[in-house]
Formats: sequence, C-alpha cells, structure tokens
Amino acid sequence: MTTDLTPVIAASTRWLLTAFPPPAGALNRALAEAQALQATTLAAALAYPTDLDAELLHLLAPSGSRRLDQVTGSDPHPDDAAWRTWVDETIVSWAACLLADPALATHAGTTAPDRTGDPRRLTRPGTHDHQAAALLRHPDFLEGIAGLHRPRLLELLNVESAGLR
Repeated sequence: MTTDLTPVIAASTRWLLTAFPPPAGALNRALAEAQALQATTLAAALAYPTDLDAELLHLLAPSGSRRLDQVTGSDPHPDDAAWRTWVDETIVSWAACLLADPALATHAGTTAPDRTGDPRRLTRPGTHDHQAAALLRHPDFLEGIAGLHRPRLLELLNVESAGLR
C-alpha cells in the first residue's frame, strides 16, 4: 500500500484552480498554482499526518469533488470525472481556510510535519501573489468551501488557545 499523497494533493490543487481560476496569463497561473499547491500540501499533512492515515485514505478512497461541486454550483465536464475522484473534500476545505487566512496558515505551518516544505507564498503572499490568486484567496468566495470542515481544523490546531480566532 502506498503512503504517497501526491495524487490527492494534485487533484485537490487542480480542483481549487478550476473552481477559483486565476486571471489570464502564464505568470498568474503559475503563482496561483504555487499557492494552491502549498495550501493543499499543508492541509494534507495536517489531515493525514502518519503513513497509516495515508494508507487508510488510499484504501477507503478520497471523497471526490461531488459535494464541493454542488457547493460552488460547478457543472464539471464529463471528461473531468477521473481526476475528480482523487479530490479530498477535507483537504480542499482546509486549504481554503489556509488560503483565506495567512495567520492561520502560519500557525498550521508550525504544527504540521516537516514534509510540507516552505509555505512562504501561502503565509506571506506578495502583491503579485494576491493579484494572481484574487479569487483563490478571497475569504467571501471561499467561505462555502472553507466552512465545510473549518471547525475540525481549528480544533486540531487548538486555535482558541493560540489566540488566532
């Protein structure tokens, strides 16, 4: 059994970029993708912190994008069905929380296992990052998705005692 979360992270990142697309242009696409990838990687590390958790995810299969598509009113193209089965609702919801709140992302980065890399674009986005991911980072647009699993993320991060909320 594999403990690699790469397919789930990739599909969840793709879903975020499809639902909240960047403005036209290769640079905007690359910057938005970097931020979405950092958010989904960090969310995956928090949601599935051990090898056993990752193995269970692969055994039971990710939740898919159906509920997320319903919340956003998306009507996916039939050709998209295969990759959408790899989307994990919890990862996408937690990534939306992290994208909308850099302070929460910073706190999550200190809590997550060391395998998440440097989340600088997520925790300290620059002007170009904000412009490239205006929809992807907008708290009002993300609320429907972020709200699905936010309570569990805040509980996991013990945010009340951290003074972030």
